[in-house]
Amino acid sequence: MGFSPPSSREVSGLANLFSSESRHRLQRAETLLNVNEMLASAESLDEVLEALVAVSSRVTNAERGSLFLHDSHSKELYSRVAEGEYTREIRFLSVDGIAGHSFTSGTGIIIHDPYADPRFNRGVDGKTGFRTKDILCAPIRSTSGEVIGVIECLNKRKGQFTADDLDLLEAVGTQAATVLRDSQHLDRMRRLREEELEFLDVVADITSEINLTPLLQKVICEVTRLLSAERSTLFLYDEQAGELWSKVGEGLGADKVRMRSDAGIAGHVFTTGEIVNIAHAYADLRFNPAIDKQTGFFTRSILCVPIINKHGKTIGVTQVLNKMSGPFTAEDESRLKAFCAQVSIALENAKLFDDIQNIKNYNESMLQSMSNGVITLDEDHRIITCNSAGLRIIQRRVTDVVHQPATSVFSGSNAWVLERVDRVAESQTADIAMDAELTFKGKVFSVNATTLPLMDAERKKIGTMMVIEDITSEKRVKSTMSRYMDPGLADKLLNQGNEILGGKSMLATILFTDIRGFTALAEELGPQGTVNLLNEYFTIMVECLDHHGGILDKFIGDAMMAAFGVPFPRDGDEDRAVRAGVSMIRALAAWNRQRAENGLPPIDMGVGVNTDEIVSGNIGSSRRMDYTMIGDGVNLAARLEGACKQYHARILISENTLKRLKGVYRIRDVDRVVVRGKSEPVGIYEVLDYHTETTFPDISHALRLYHDGLHCYRSRRFEAAIRTFQDVLALNPKDELSRLYLERCQALLQTPPNGNWDGIWVLQGK
Repeated sequence: MGFSPPSSREVSGLANLFSSESRHRLQRAETLLNVNEMLASAESLDEVLEALVAVSSRVTNAERGSLFLHDSHSKELYSRVAEGEYTREIRFLSVDGIAGHSFTSGTGIIIHDPYADPRFNRGVDGKTGFRTKDILCAPIRSTSGEVIGVIECLNKRKGQFTADDLDLLEAVGTQAATVLRDSQHLDRMRRLREEELEFLDVVADITSEINLTPLLQKVICEVTRLLSAERSTLFLYDEQAGELWSKVGEGLGADKVRMRSDAGIAGHVFTTGEIVNIAHAYADLRFNPAIDKQTGFFTRSILCVPIINKHGKTIGVTQVLNKMSGPFTAEDESRLKAFCAQVSIALENAKLFDDIQNIKNYNESMLQSMSNGVITLDEDHRIITCNSAGLRIIQRRVTDVVHQPATSVFSGSNAWVLERVDRVAESQTADIAMDAELTFKGKVFSVNATTLPLMDAERKKIGTMMVIEDITSEKRVKSTMSRYMDPGLADKLLNQGNEILGGKSMLATILFTDIRGFTALAEELGPQGTVNLLNEYFTIMVECLDHHGGILDKFIGDAMMAAFGVPFPRDGDEDRAVRAGVSMIRALAAWNRQRAENGLPPIDMGVGVNTDEIVSGNIGSSRRMDYTMIGDGVNLAARLEGACKQYHARILISENTLKRLKGVYRIRDVDRVVVRGKSEPVGIYEVLDYHTETTFPDISHALRLYHDGLHCYRSRRFEAAIRTFQDVLALNPKDELSRLYLERCQALLQTPPNGNWDGIWVLQGK
């Protein structure tokens, strides 16, 4: 066959083809050159990213573009988004989504129907209102072949993305890879330099603070800011309590928090001395999500570093939560570790200063609260301190005596004080003057004066101290009276004398207590053991009584009678009596736990409380008087205490007390009874506030059922009452009051009451 030359049309077509390819190559080269020029003019990583996204969107004719770089530490892809003056980072795992697939596979992707692709996250469109029509995604590959990120373009303005678009986008990525790497490196170096300079300024500022609370506040604020975190907390170790504590926490308020030194992530770091860096808190078994539920805070990442002093001893931990730009890095670990090392000395100094201040404040407060006068002198006998009681005795103001010579105060008939001070300063032994007299401004004080030498930690003499006890007649009388009655009552008796010693009728709340089974217990213990038991028991009960402002009237064997509102009524006497009863039962439970540990049997008791008109005053003979209370109101309180046995209760109060209560208590209706010697019924009620969920399970539900059962009982619907009380016992088998009513109802079913039956019960016994 012979050769036939191409036609003119074919020659023209080939020429056009070569011309098109040449133009395409020129455009591609021009585009890549523009990329180089734009990137070369960028001065920061953010500008490089912004320029690269802009040129990628332009050359592919896309509506939007994004660039994601790879974080090798967290295994995430991240993109920076400018928001006003700040820049935030969007992060996700490097295997997620279409971008993650392109990164991990190292291949470009063209998707014409994103909503049909399972890798596409349509939730992003739902949040932004943007409709994704097609996607072009290409890896950014360095000259060495390493994939360092991906470029993603959305929605080609005309037509659909093509293979040429993908090829061009990949070329743009490769062209920019080197500049991206260099920009990342420069950005990192710039940030490190800025952070180090800032770090030095921060450390200098913090270490200048000596007060502990401001220091802690500064530390956590700076830690939060330096690490770009949401919250941080600094825990110090309390050696005496064996606990970690924090007074302040960024984002957590200023309440003091305490926990065991081995509890949680902070405890683990404290006990092991290891740094803990958790990228995903909920994936770590050491994390307690219950705290997030309580606070409404969502913990993503945690960095916890021990605070170690110069001797290598761990004195606390710093815990930082939720870095703004993703998980905490190894750099964050190093920076926080270095920061903690720098501030550890300041923390120890501030803690020591805080301890000294607390001791100083405690000592000053203790001195000011003492009833005895305390005066300290230096070696030159100048007065250094004088508490309030001392100023009262010497009849001076503090400005008149501090830093003044002692001779200006103790002269004339009081000169004997300085003679004893000289003796103590010479011998360095204590001196006591009993029943001595001091006279100031014409007022004579009977005192016991103790003079003591003062020495510093090195046992060097630094002065003397005088303790002056005022034992004038009034104080002597009050001291004697306080052994037999409440100190508050003794004070008022001394102040008002005969004005309150006569008998008078008044409204008061009476409280009786009694030990259960005391006779058998006394026989088992013997005389000495019984006395020891009662002394310990009454000490606990009287402390509860005094705490709530009650007046102890008398001990009656193992029983105790007290009053609220006698001889001086106060608002809320009934509430204070009820709270005293609850406090007694709780204190008894605590005492019984101690007795159980020592192998001793438990003690049980009952409390009866009634509010009524009583007669109070001095009752007795010319040789022996007793300030006490009598009347039906007193008798009913005693009857209620006795009724505790019958109703298996610990605290019973009358309806008279109930209707005057102002506080809210857990109370149930027990019965309507007629006590011995009376014809009118009275309602009695049980106070249950001393119970816990352990001692009375499902108490709220049980009480609702109990009151339903009581209503059925009083309505003569005994079968319904039986079922209801059985339900109560199913919740709490130890509820003996419900069992009592169950037995009553069963008996009344067997022997139905007459038509006049009203449910009123007659109390037997005292």
